[in-house]
Amino acid sequence: MVVVLSLGTVWTFLSRIPATATNPLERPASPRQGFPAPDFTLDLLGGGEVTLSDLRGKPVVVNLWASWCPPCRAEMPAIEKVYRDYKDLGLVVLGVNTTNQDSEADAATFVREYGLTFPIPLDRDGSVSMRYSLRGLPTTFFIDRMGIIRSVIVGGPMSEAVIRINIEDLLKETP
Repeated sequence: MVVVLSLGTVWTFLSRIPATATNPLERPASPRQGFPAPDFTLDLLGGGEVTLSDLRGKPVVVNLWASWCPPCRAEMPAIEKVYRDYKDLGLVVLGVNTTNQDSEADAATFVREYGLTFPIPLDRDGSVSMRYSLRGLPTTFFIDRMGIIRSVIVGGPMSEAVIRINIEDLLKETP
């Protein structure tokens, strides 16, 4: 019994969470609520590039989608509407096209068809999909001004109300 208790105490000590893990800015990036959003730099449809960490100080919505995905098609008008309503308050929406399982031409057609006005980064090699542990399309990450993921929604389509609630929560937080 003493041996089991001793081993248990040693195991507890060795497997404890380091003190730095309590500070969300010092935790390793993980695509989960309460953790820093994994950084990325991607080319944009139409030219240029975007780096997520450059957007610190602004609330950011990262929506991973594909043109062939029916729930993506269903929720995109609501995302566009909410973006237009809140962009002047600093909201940034990045509609990350999973180009590794789509095509740039189909993404461009989709953007024109839905009249999307927010930036469309292209995940050509699937690196962002892997970094964000993409399990289904669409997947949306609501990221606060400090770069911390506040909410993750896998699947869809999201309703306009759900999008608004998550964005309004981000906008309430002071910079």
